[in-house]
Amino acid sequence: MDNDEHEHVIEVAGLRRVYGGGFEAVRGITFHVDRGEVFALLGTNGAGKTSTVELLEGLAAPAGGRVRVLGHDPRTERAAVRPRTGVMLQEGGFPSELTVAETARMWAGCVSGARPVGEVLAQVGLGRRTDVRVKQLSGGERRRLDLALALLGDPEVLFLDEPTTGLDAEGRRETWELVRSLRESGTTVLLTTHYLEEAEGLADRLAILHEGRIAAAGTPAEVTAAQPARITFELPDGYFLGDLPPLAALGVCGHETDGRVVRLRTRRLQHTATELLLWARRAGLELRGLDARAASLEEAFLTIAREASAAQEPTRTQEYAA
Repeated sequence: MDNDEHEHVIEVAGLRRVYGGGFEAVRGITFHVDRGEVFALLGTNGAGKTSTVELLEGLAAPAGGRVRVLGHDPRTERAAVRPRTGVMLQEGGFPSELTVAETARMWAGCVSGARPVGEVLAQVGLGRRTDVRVKQLSGGERRRLDLALALLGDPEVLFLDEPTTGLDAEGRRETWELVRSLRESGTTVLLTTHYLEEAEGLADRLAILHEGRIAAAGTPAEVTAAQPARITFELPDGYFLGDLPPLAALGVCGHETDGRVVRLRTRRLQHTATELLLWARRAGLELRGLDARAASLEEAFLTIAREASAAQEPTRTQEYAA
């Protein structure tokens, strides 16, 4: 198959990365990213996100496994991959005395088929800051400059490492719209982010890393659907949790109480909400503060991290005992 027709623009199989001293930061992960897709790598600090992205960018050799970008090994076949990719690192490290325009022109000289500098700076909202020195830019403006340089070569594949860190709410939204427009034009985007709202709103699919392994993967809807929904309400005066219909009959898989506030967890949201409201109507009750919603990506992320940590704790205990 011709590389330009390669369905999986990024392919990762059994990928491992080991640092000096034997620390294994990436522990045999497997995933793929399709052409024109936005794929998010999520995880807590130290989960292996940046270590993985650096392997995909060809900045380091894997300790094991296989990685292909546009059908090529990004390290050993760098000449075939680099002109077709854009990279936005967590921190650019630009010369502080250069202006925005000078920095962009300098970078354009290193890029094959660079787009007009003014066009790209305008695209990221720096069109009126071209004559400002880098040292005078705000943190958010420096992130915009990082993004501009990643876009200069009109890349087929774009790596974004924490792209909206330091941006205000408006800047973050503008960056999201830019990423969406890039996807619509066919650019494949792989991003890491700590903002779960960002991943939920942008990513076609995502993977949650925990201690170097993939703890969950799929579309945002698939990942959140694996977690129970939540119904919260306040019990009327004189009523207690035991006055509700049997929780099992309501389809409840877990519950919490905080004073008179009840939180029910369910994997059958419609059924549970319907039965609860029918019970309240029969009893002539108003359930104040009633709120029913599916799990958010944040809830799924926190639950997965807790479960993964709990599952690994016996192994750690055995290692320490040994």
